[in-house]
Amino acid sequence: MSLIYKTNLGKAYCGDSLELMKTLPDRSIDLVITSPPFALRRKKSYGNVSAEEYSNWLWPFGMEICRILKKNGSFILDIGGSWNKREPTRTLYHFDLLLKLCDSQNGLFKLAQEFYWYNPAKMPAPAQWVTIERIRVKDSVNPIWWLSKTSRPKATNRRVLKPYSKSMEILLRKGYNAGARPSGHIVSGKWGKRQMGSIPSNLIIAANTGSRDNYIDACRKHNLEVHPARFVKAIPEFFIKFLTKPGDIVLDPFSGSNVVGEVSENLNRKWISIEINKAYVIGSAFRFAGIGETIIIK
Repeated sequence: MSLIYKTNLGKAYCGDSLELMKTLPDRSIDLVITSPPFALRRKKSYGNVSAEEYSNWLWPFGMEICRILKKNGSFILDIGGSWNKREPTRTLYHFDLLLKLCDSQNGLFKLAQEFYWYNPAKMPAPAQWVTIERIRVKDSVNPIWWLSKTSRPKATNRRVLKPYSKSMEILLRKGYNAGARPSGHIVSGKWGKRQMGSIPSNLIIAANTGSRDNYIDACRKHNLEVHPARFVKAIPEFFIKFLTKPGDIVLDPFSGSNVVGEVSENLNRKWISIEINKAYVIGSAFRFAGIGETIIIK
């Protein structure tokens, strides 16, 4: 395990995240947010295990994450689905993992809420079922589990409010018709009170279509491999705002190109990133002004 670079707020390590997490104090981290390698049938350059092995593989990481999280901290896990081998049916590995992590007797966490990342730019795959036989549609949604150690983790949706839509602005001006709705909901006069914005839903819409940025350009310039599965900034940005405050500590144990570290730095949060592939760690340094050039010179 080695420290590759650091910034004013964070540190980027190369090595086994399970071993580094064991060195961190109990209840020292406010938020763990990560997108580990998924259980894909086709092996990827960044490493992945099979669906059959996945729950047992991730469990030790979950144990360490539970230990180092503060009592009111959160664990955000972006985990995509997978297909069964040679047939157009889905595996249940990510649901098996969720049930294991949140088992009422032996589990580590509670499921605070499930979120879904909708990527409108997702490729139509698997090609055999979607574009050749045309018996399935595009798989464009990733589940994101918000896990916590307590039923009331630190969170406030006031930090992630969205601008009101045009129709909502009209409704606020005209006012609500108070009373019961066919659904059984009761609308009171308080519903028409203007707040700082609208409360977002648990659907995050973000396309990963970016093909040029400082990180990508620098990696190409210095002949470094660009990470093929980069986190979309909108996801860590939402959860870091929602679940932490400035000065809190954010950890990504499978950091890849360290998007979580970059977003944390921009939002004035302290951060720790861990990535086992040294080339990815070096490339990620170019997300921070003046850091990448220093490492290349070394």
